[in-house]
Amino acid sequence: MACGQGPSAGTHALSDLAWSSAAGGWGPVERDRSNGEQAAGDGKLLTVGTTTYAKGLGTHAASDITYYLGGTCTAFKAGAGVDDEVGAKGSVVFQVYRDGVLAADSGKVTGSDGAKAIGADVSGANELRLVVTDAGDGVDYDHADWLDPQLTCD
Repeated sequence: MACGQGPSAGTHALSDLAWSSAAGGWGPVERDRSNGEQAAGDGKLLTVGTTTYAKGLGTHAASDITYYLGGTCTAFKAGAGVDDEVGAKGSVVFQVYRDGVLAADSGKVTGSDGAKAIGADVSGANELRLVVTDAGDGVDYDHADWLDPQLTCD
């Protein structure tokens, strides 16, 4: 993706695209891996509810990942869940922002839950932000996975 341009036409795995910025609450955001711990590349396969996912973003609350869309995309969709690496522990909220406005909210997701679907209309948006909060109860074990996140663009 060239500077100032959004993604090309088609459907893209978000983990294959360059983000504008990415910050995780415990270690870096991982592409196609779980959060693991504080080192880059120390995560495992993304796994939620015993299902593994080849594509996705592994992070830890509080996290914020931003993508520049340039007005060329129409839809975002993903699964969202707490990675099995923390067992039944952890609780987070996944949020999708379209040009700074909240477009989707998962509600509280815990390590006991399976993956939840989350998506948003991003038609004409310049920026997509993926945020994970600690669900208001602290960040312990908050290993959050964006599962098979996809962006559809014109």
